[in-house]
Amino acid sequence: MKKTIVWIAALVVGAILGLLGLHWLDQAMEFVAVVYTRLFQLLAVPTIVLAVITTFATFGAQGSGKIFGRTLTYTLLTTFAAAAVGAVLYVLVAPGNLPAEAIGQGREAISQTSHISYYSHLIGLIPNNIVKPFLEGNVLSLLLLAFAIGFGLSKLPESENKAVVVKGLLGLQELLFLLIRGLIWALPLGIVAFAAQLSAQVSAGVVADSIGKYVLVVLGGNVIQFFVVLPLFLLARGLNPAHVLGRMMPAVMMALFTKSSAATLPVTMDTAENRLGVRQNIARFVLPICTTINMNGCAAFILVTSLFVMQNGGTPITLTTILTWIVIAVVSAVGNAGVPMGCYFLTFSLMSGIGAPVAVLGIILPIYTIIDMVETAENVWSDSCVAAMVDHDLND
Repeated sequence: MKKTIVWIAALVVGAILGLLGLHWLDQAMEFVAVVYTRLFQLLAVPTIVLAVITTFATFGAQGSGKIFGRTLTYTLLTTFAAAAVGAVLYVLVAPGNLPAEAIGQGREAISQTSHISYYSHLIGLIPNNIVKPFLEGNVLSLLLLAFAIGFGLSKLPESENKAVVVKGLLGLQELLFLLIRGLIWALPLGIVAFAAQLSAQVSAGVVADSIGKYVLVVLGGNVIQFFVVLPLFLLARGLNPAHVLGRMMPAVMMALFTKSSAATLPVTMDTAENRLGVRQNIARFVLPICTTINMNGCAAFILVTSLFVMQNGGTPITLTTILTWIVIAVVSAVGNAGVPMGCYFLTFSLMSGIGAPVAVLGIILPIYTIIDMVETAENVWSDSCVAAMVDHDLND
Protein backbone atom coordinates (compact mmCIF):
# COMPACT_ATOMS: atom_id res chain seq x y z
CA MET A 1 0.00 0.00 0.00
CA LYS A 2 2.84 2.38 0.88
CA LYS A 3 4.47 1.80 -2.51
CA THR A 4 1.19 2.44 -4.32
CA ILE A 5 0.80 5.79 -2.53
CA VAL A 6 4.35 6.74 -3.54
CA TRP A 7 3.64 5.84 -7.18
CA ILE A 8 0.41 7.88 -7.21
CA ALA A 9 2.23 10.82 -5.61
CA ALA A 10 4.94 10.56 -8.27
CA LEU A 11 2.24 10.60 -10.95
CA VAL A 12 0.71 13.80 -9.52
CA VAL A 13 4.09 15.51 -9.13
CA GLY A 14 5.04 14.64 -12.70
CA ALA A 15 1.74 15.99 -14.06
CA ILE A 16 2.25 19.28 -12.21
CA LEU A 17 5.82 19.62 -13.48
CA GLY A 18 4.67 19.05 -17.05
CA LEU A 19 2.00 21.77 -16.76
CA LEU A 20 4.57 24.39 -15.69
CA GLY A 21 5.65 24.76 -19.30
CA LEU A 22 9.35 25.20 -18.50
CA HIS A 23 11.41 24.17 -21.52
CA TRP A 24 14.50 23.15 -19.55
CA LEU A 25 12.36 21.10 -17.17
CA ASP A 26 10.55 19.36 -20.04
CA GLN A 27 13.91 18.46 -21.59
CA ALA A 28 15.20 17.09 -18.27
CA MET A 29 12.09 14.96 -17.78
CA GLU A 30 12.33 13.70 -21.36
CA PHE A 31 15.96 12.72 -20.75
CA VAL A 32 15.06 10.77 -17.59
CA ALA A 33 12.13 9.05 -19.33
CA VAL A 34 14.26 8.02 -22.31
CA VAL A 35 17.07 6.70 -20.06
CA TYR A 36 14.60 4.76 -17.92
CA THR A 37 12.89 3.19 -20.95
CA ARG A 38 16.21 2.26 -22.59
CA LEU A 39 17.39 0.54 -19.41
CA PHE A 40 14.27 -1.60 -19.27
CA GLN A 41 14.54 -2.38 -22.96
CA LEU A 42 18.15 -3.41 -22.34
CA LEU A 43 17.00 -6.02 -19.84
CA ALA A 44 13.81 -7.03 -21.64
CA VAL A 45 15.38 -8.98 -24.55
CA PRO A 46 17.66 -11.28 -22.49
CA THR A 47 14.84 -11.70 -19.96
CA ILE A 48 12.51 -13.04 -22.64
CA VAL A 49 15.07 -15.43 -24.10
CA LEU A 50 16.37 -16.79 -20.80
CA ALA A 51 12.88 -17.20 -19.36
CA VAL A 52 11.70 -19.42 -22.23
CA ILE A 53 14.94 -21.43 -22.51
CA THR A 54 15.25 -22.17 -18.79
CA THR A 55 11.59 -23.10 -18.47
CA PHE A 56 11.78 -25.61 -21.31
CA ALA A 57 15.14 -26.95 -20.19
CA THR A 58 14.22 -27.21 -16.49
CA PHE A 59 10.66 -28.47 -16.65
CA GLY A 60 10.72 -30.35 -19.94
CA ALA A 61 8.79 -29.88 -23.14
CA GLN A 62 5.75 -31.83 -21.94
CA GLY A 63 5.09 -29.66 -18.89
CA SER A 64 5.82 -26.48 -20.80
CA GLY A 65 3.45 -27.62 -23.53
CA LYS A 66 0.64 -27.84 -20.99
CA ILE A 67 1.38 -24.34 -19.73
CA PHE A 68 1.59 -23.03 -23.28
CA GLY A 69 -1.76 -24.63 -24.18
CA ARG A 70 -3.51 -22.83 -21.32
CA THR A 71 -1.72 -19.59 -22.15
CA LEU A 72 -2.74 -19.73 -25.81
CA THR A 73 -6.36 -20.56 -24.93
CA TYR A 74 -6.76 -17.63 -22.56
CA THR A 75 -4.89 -15.33 -24.96
CA LEU A 76 -7.25 -16.11 -27.84
CA LEU A 77 -10.36 -15.84 -25.64
CA THR A 78 -9.42 -12.45 -24.20
CA THR A 79 -8.25 -11.11 -27.57
CA PHE A 80 -11.47 -12.16 -29.31
CA ALA A 81 -13.41 -10.56 -26.45
CA ALA A 82 -11.52 -7.28 -26.89
CA ALA A 83 -12.22 -7.21 -30.63
CA ALA A 84 -15.89 -8.07 -30.04
CA VAL A 85 -16.28 -5.25 -27.52
CA GLY A 86 -14.76 -2.84 -30.04
CA ALA A 87 -17.17 -4.07 -32.74
CA VAL A 88 -20.24 -3.64 -30.52
CA LEU A 89 -19.19 -0.12 -29.51
CA TYR A 90 -18.53 0.80 -33.14
CA VAL A 91 -22.07 -0.21 -34.10
CA LEU A 92 -23.61 1.59 -31.12
CA VAL A 93 -21.62 4.84 -31.38
CA ALA A 94 -21.54 4.81 -35.21
CA PRO A 95 -18.72 7.26 -36.03
CA GLY A 96 -19.51 9.39 -39.05
CA ASN A 97 -17.37 10.02 -42.13
CA LEU A 98 -14.66 12.67 -42.07
CA PRO A 99 -14.87 15.72 -44.36
CA ALA A 100 -12.77 15.57 -47.53
CA GLU A 101 -10.47 18.39 -46.40
CA ALA A 102 -9.64 16.50 -43.19
CA ILE A 103 -8.64 13.43 -45.18
CA GLY A 104 -6.44 15.67 -47.32
CA GLN A 105 -4.63 16.89 -44.20
CA GLY A 106 -4.27 13.31 -43.06
CA ARG A 107 -2.68 12.41 -46.39
CA GLU A 108 0.00 15.04 -45.74
CA ALA A 109 0.64 13.67 -42.25
CA ILE A 110 0.82 10.07 -43.36
CA SER A 111 3.28 10.90 -46.13
CA GLN A 112 5.79 11.88 -43.43
CA THR A 113 5.72 8.45 -41.79
CA SER A 114 7.28 5.18 -42.84
CA HIS A 115 5.51 1.84 -42.65
CA ILE A 116 6.44 -1.78 -42.63
CA SER A 117 5.14 -4.41 -45.01
CA TYR A 118 3.16 -7.10 -43.19
CA TYR A 119 4.58 -9.70 -45.58
CA SER A 120 8.12 -8.48 -44.83
CA HIS A 121 7.34 -8.66 -41.12
CA LEU A 122 6.23 -12.30 -41.39
CA ILE A 123 9.30 -13.26 -43.42
CA GLY A 124 11.49 -11.38 -40.95
CA LEU A 125 10.28 -13.64 -38.13
CA ILE A 126 12.37 -16.50 -39.51
CA PRO A 127 15.93 -15.76 -38.35
CA ASN A 128 18.79 -16.41 -40.75
CA ASN A 129 21.39 -15.11 -38.33
CA ILE A 130 21.56 -15.97 -34.64
CA VAL A 131 22.89 -12.51 -33.70
CA LYS A 132 20.57 -10.32 -35.81
CA PRO A 133 17.34 -10.89 -33.77
CA PHE A 134 19.18 -9.78 -30.62
CA LEU A 135 20.50 -6.63 -32.32
CA GLU A 136 17.07 -5.74 -33.71
CA GLY A 137 15.11 -6.77 -30.63
CA ASN A 138 12.86 -8.96 -32.80
CA VAL A 139 10.86 -10.63 -30.03
CA LEU A 140 9.09 -13.24 -32.18
CA SER A 141 12.35 -14.36 -33.80
CA LEU A 142 13.95 -14.56 -30.36
CA LEU A 143 11.05 -16.66 -29.11
CA LEU A 144 11.54 -19.09 -32.01
CA LEU A 145 15.23 -19.39 -31.11
CA ALA A 146 14.47 -19.73 -27.42
CA PHE A 147 11.87 -22.45 -28.05
CA ALA A 148 14.34 -24.36 -30.23
CA ILE A 149 17.21 -24.10 -27.73
CA GLY A 150 15.02 -24.87 -24.72
CA PHE A 151 13.37 -27.82 -26.43
CA GLY A 152 16.77 -29.11 -27.50
CA LEU A 153 18.11 -28.88 -23.94
CA SER A 154 15.06 -30.71 -22.61
CA LYS A 155 15.73 -33.59 -25.03
CA LEU A 156 19.44 -33.88 -24.25
CA PRO A 157 20.30 -36.82 -22.00
CA GLU A 158 21.25 -35.87 -18.46
CA SER A 159 24.96 -35.18 -18.28
CA GLU A 160 27.50 -32.92 -16.62
CA ASN A 161 27.70 -30.73 -19.73
CA LYS A 162 23.93 -30.21 -19.80
CA ALA A 163 23.87 -29.40 -16.09
CA VAL A 164 26.60 -26.78 -16.53
CA VAL A 165 24.75 -25.10 -19.41
CA VAL A 166 21.43 -25.02 -17.53
CA LYS A 167 23.01 -23.74 -14.31
CA GLY A 168 24.83 -21.03 -16.26
CA LEU A 169 21.58 -19.88 -17.85
CA LEU A 170 19.79 -19.89 -14.48
CA GLY A 171 22.64 -17.88 -12.98
CA LEU A 172 22.38 -15.27 -15.72
CA GLN A 173 18.64 -15.08 -15.14
CA GLU A 174 19.12 -14.42 -11.41
CA LEU A 175 21.62 -11.66 -12.24
CA LEU A 176 19.10 -10.04 -14.56
CA PHE A 177 16.43 -10.08 -11.87
CA LEU A 178 18.83 -8.43 -9.43
CA LEU A 179 19.30 -5.57 -11.92
CA ILE A 180 15.54 -5.42 -12.50
CA ARG A 181 14.84 -5.05 -8.78
CA GLY A 182 17.24 -2.08 -8.74
CA LEU A 183 15.29 -0.38 -11.52
CA ILE A 184 11.99 -1.08 -9.76
CA TRP A 185 13.38 0.57 -6.62
CA ALA A 186 13.87 3.74 -8.71
CA LEU A 187 10.43 3.45 -10.37
CA PRO A 188 8.97 6.62 -8.74
CA LEU A 189 11.58 8.75 -10.52
CA GLY A 190 10.61 7.18 -13.83
CA ILE A 191 6.90 7.78 -13.15
CA VAL A 192 7.58 11.48 -12.43
CA ALA A 193 9.42 11.82 -15.73
CA PHE A 194 6.84 9.95 -17.80
CA ALA A 195 3.92 11.85 -16.25
CA ALA A 196 5.65 15.21 -16.80
CA GLN A 197 6.30 14.30 -20.43
CA LEU A 198 2.66 13.36 -21.05
CA SER A 199 1.33 16.41 -19.22
CA ALA A 200 3.52 18.71 -21.33
CA GLN A 201 2.23 17.10 -24.55
CA VAL A 202 -1.41 17.51 -23.51
CA SER A 203 -0.96 21.15 -22.47
CA ALA A 204 0.77 21.85 -25.80
CA GLY A 205 -2.35 20.72 -27.67
CA VAL A 206 -0.94 17.46 -29.08
CA VAL A 207 -4.22 15.69 -28.33
CA ALA A 208 -6.51 18.69 -28.69
CA ASP A 209 -7.76 17.87 -32.19
CA SER A 210 -9.46 14.54 -31.57
CA ILE A 211 -11.94 12.91 -33.93
CA GLY A 212 -14.67 12.43 -31.39
CA LYS A 213 -16.66 9.29 -31.78
CA TYR A 214 -13.78 7.24 -33.18
CA VAL A 215 -11.68 8.04 -30.11
CA LEU A 216 -14.67 7.27 -27.87
CA VAL A 217 -15.02 3.82 -29.44
CA VAL A 218 -11.30 2.97 -29.20
CA LEU A 219 -10.74 4.21 -25.64
CA GLY A 220 -14.19 3.11 -24.47
CA GLY A 221 -13.51 -0.42 -25.70
CA ASN A 222 -10.20 -0.48 -23.86
CA VAL A 223 -11.82 0.72 -20.64
CA ILE A 224 -14.59 -1.90 -20.84
CA GLN A 225 -12.07 -4.65 -21.55
CA PHE A 226 -9.87 -3.45 -18.67
CA PHE A 227 -12.50 -2.97 -15.96
CA VAL A 228 -15.29 -5.37 -17.00
CA VAL A 229 -14.29 -8.18 -19.39
CA LEU A 230 -10.93 -9.19 -17.91
CA PRO A 231 -12.26 -9.10 -14.30
CA LEU A 232 -15.09 -11.39 -15.44
CA PHE A 233 -12.51 -13.86 -16.76
CA LEU A 234 -10.79 -13.79 -13.36
CA LEU A 235 -14.06 -14.22 -11.48
CA ALA A 236 -14.94 -17.19 -13.67
CA ARG A 237 -11.71 -18.87 -12.52
CA GLY A 238 -12.36 -18.05 -8.86
CA LEU A 239 -9.88 -15.17 -8.62
CA ASN A 240 -10.42 -11.74 -7.04
CA PRO A 241 -9.92 -9.06 -9.76
CA ALA A 242 -9.30 -6.26 -7.23
CA HIS A 243 -6.58 -8.30 -5.54
CA VAL A 244 -4.87 -9.21 -8.82
CA LEU A 245 -4.98 -5.63 -10.16
CA GLY A 246 -3.77 -4.19 -6.86
CA ARG A 247 -0.77 -6.51 -6.84
CA MET A 248 0.05 -5.92 -10.52
CA MET A 249 -0.35 -2.13 -10.41
CA PRO A 250 3.41 -1.38 -10.75
CA ALA A 251 3.54 -3.22 -14.08
CA VAL A 252 0.31 -1.64 -15.36
CA MET A 253 1.54 1.86 -14.50
CA MET A 254 4.92 1.18 -16.08
CA ALA A 255 3.19 0.01 -19.26
CA LEU A 256 1.00 3.10 -19.34
CA PHE A 257 3.98 5.42 -19.56
CA THR A 258 6.51 3.37 -21.54
CA LYS A 259 3.95 2.31 -24.20
CA SER A 260 5.88 -0.94 -24.55
CA SER A 261 4.87 -4.35 -23.21
CA ALA A 262 8.37 -5.66 -23.94
CA ALA A 263 10.08 -2.86 -22.02
CA THR A 264 7.67 -3.45 -19.12
CA LEU A 265 8.22 -7.22 -19.10
CA PRO A 266 10.93 -7.25 -16.40
CA VAL A 267 8.61 -5.34 -14.05
CA THR A 268 5.64 -7.55 -14.98
CA MET A 269 7.55 -10.75 -14.20
CA ASP A 270 9.02 -9.46 -10.94
CA THR A 271 5.66 -8.10 -9.79
CA ALA A 272 3.79 -11.30 -10.69
CA GLU A 273 6.25 -13.43 -8.74
CA ASN A 274 6.91 -11.28 -5.69
CA ARG A 275 3.62 -9.40 -5.24
CA LEU A 276 0.93 -11.58 -6.83
CA GLY A 277 2.55 -14.90 -5.90
CA VAL A 278 2.52 -16.55 -9.33
CA ARG A 279 4.93 -19.48 -9.31
CA GLN A 280 8.30 -18.72 -10.85
CA ASN A 281 8.22 -21.37 -13.56
CA ILE A 282 4.79 -20.19 -14.75
CA ALA A 283 5.48 -16.44 -14.57
CA ARG A 284 8.78 -16.75 -16.41
CA PHE A 285 7.22 -18.83 -19.17
CA VAL A 286 3.72 -17.34 -19.58
CA LEU A 287 4.55 -13.63 -19.40
CA PRO A 288 7.26 -13.52 -22.12
CA ILE A 289 4.89 -15.38 -24.45
CA CYS A 290 1.95 -13.11 -23.56
CA THR A 291 4.11 -10.04 -24.15
CA THR A 292 4.41 -11.16 -27.76
CA ILE A 293 1.04 -12.71 -28.62
CA ASN A 294 -1.50 -11.40 -26.07
CA MET A 295 -2.47 -8.05 -27.61
CA ASN A 296 -6.02 -7.21 -26.47
CA GLY A 297 -5.65 -3.48 -27.05
CA CYS A 298 -4.05 -3.98 -30.44
CA ALA A 299 -6.85 -6.24 -31.66
CA ALA A 300 -9.47 -3.65 -30.72
CA PHE A 301 -7.48 -0.84 -32.36
CA ILE A 302 -6.97 -2.79 -35.60
CA LEU A 303 -10.67 -3.67 -35.81
CA VAL A 304 -12.12 -0.23 -34.99
CA THR A 305 -9.56 1.68 -37.07
CA SER A 306 -9.96 -0.64 -40.06
CA LEU A 307 -13.75 -0.28 -39.98
CA PHE A 308 -13.42 3.50 -39.66
CA VAL A 309 -10.97 3.77 -42.58
CA MET A 310 -13.00 1.44 -44.82
CA GLN A 311 -16.20 3.33 -44.00
CA ASN A 312 -14.55 6.59 -45.07
CA GLY A 313 -13.56 4.83 -48.29
CA GLY A 314 -17.18 3.96 -49.05
CA THR A 315 -17.18 0.31 -47.90
CA PRO A 316 -20.54 -0.69 -46.34
CA ILE A 317 -20.04 -1.85 -42.75
CA THR A 318 -22.21 -4.96 -42.65
CA LEU A 319 -22.36 -7.75 -40.09
CA THR A 320 -20.32 -9.98 -42.40
CA THR A 321 -17.66 -7.28 -42.74
CA ILE A 322 -17.46 -6.85 -38.96
CA LEU A 323 -17.21 -10.59 -38.28
CA THR A 324 -14.54 -11.01 -40.95
CA TRP A 325 -12.45 -8.20 -39.55
CA ILE A 326 -12.78 -9.47 -36.00
CA VAL A 327 -10.94 -12.61 -37.14
CA ILE A 328 -8.39 -10.59 -39.12
CA ALA A 329 -7.80 -8.26 -36.17
CA VAL A 330 -7.22 -11.12 -33.72
CA VAL A 331 -4.83 -13.00 -36.01
CA SER A 332 -2.97 -9.78 -36.86
CA ALA A 333 -2.69 -8.76 -33.20
CA VAL A 334 -1.25 -12.15 -32.23
CA GLY A 335 1.42 -11.75 -34.91
CA ASN A 336 1.95 -8.04 -34.33
CA ALA A 337 5.45 -6.65 -34.85
CA GLY A 338 7.28 -5.80 -31.65
CA VAL A 339 8.16 -2.29 -32.77
CA PRO A 340 7.07 1.18 -31.61
CA MET A 341 3.62 2.01 -33.03
CA GLY A 342 3.40 -1.61 -34.22
CA CYS A 343 -0.42 -1.65 -34.22
CA TYR A 344 -0.55 1.59 -36.17
CA PHE A 345 1.85 0.44 -38.88
CA LEU A 346 0.20 -2.97 -39.07
CA THR A 347 -3.21 -1.34 -39.60
CA PHE A 348 -1.64 0.90 -42.25
CA SER A 349 -0.31 -2.17 -44.04
CA LEU A 350 -3.68 -3.96 -43.92
CA MET A 351 -5.54 -0.92 -45.24
CA SER A 352 -2.99 -0.35 -48.00
CA GLY A 353 -3.46 -3.96 -49.08
CA ILE A 354 -7.19 -3.50 -49.70
CA GLY A 355 -6.94 -0.04 -51.25
CA ALA A 356 -8.66 1.81 -48.38
CA PRO A 357 -8.00 5.56 -47.90
CA VAL A 358 -4.95 5.32 -45.61
CA ALA A 359 -4.84 9.12 -45.42
CA VAL A 360 -7.42 8.77 -42.64
CA LEU A 361 -4.69 7.24 -40.50
CA GLY A 362 -2.78 10.49 -40.75
CA ILE A 363 -5.55 12.23 -38.83
CA ILE A 364 -5.17 9.68 -36.03
CA LEU A 365 -1.43 10.34 -35.65
CA PRO A 366 -1.70 13.32 -33.26
CA ILE A 367 -3.76 11.32 -30.74
CA TYR A 368 -2.16 7.92 -31.17
CA THR A 369 0.19 8.53 -28.25
CA ILE A 370 -2.72 8.47 -25.80
CA ILE A 371 -4.33 5.47 -27.52
CA ASP A 372 -1.01 3.59 -27.44
CA MET A 373 -0.58 4.27 -23.72
CA VAL A 374 -4.03 2.91 -22.83
CA GLU A 375 -3.62 -0.09 -25.14
CA THR A 376 -0.28 -1.05 -23.63
CA ALA A 377 -1.62 -0.80 -20.08
CA GLU A 378 -4.52 -3.04 -21.10
CA ASN A 379 -2.16 -5.53 -22.76
CA VAL A 380 -0.02 -5.85 -19.63
CA TRP A 381 -3.13 -6.16 -17.44
CA SER A 382 -4.36 -8.92 -19.75
CA ASP A 383 -0.94 -10.64 -19.56
CA SER A 384 -1.20 -10.51 -15.78
CA CYS A 385 -4.69 -12.02 -15.84
CA VAL A 386 -3.58 -14.87 -18.11
CA ALA A 387 -0.60 -15.63 -15.84
CA ALA A 388 -2.84 -15.60 -12.76
CA MET A 389 -5.41 -17.90 -14.40
CA VAL A 390 -2.79 -20.36 -15.68
CA ASP A 391 -1.17 -20.46 -12.25
CA HIS A 392 -4.57 -21.09 -10.66
CA ASP A 393 -5.52 -23.82 -13.17
CA LEU A 394 -2.22 -25.69 -12.72
CA ASN A 395 -2.11 -25.31 -8.97
CA ASP A 396 -2.16 -29.06 -8.52
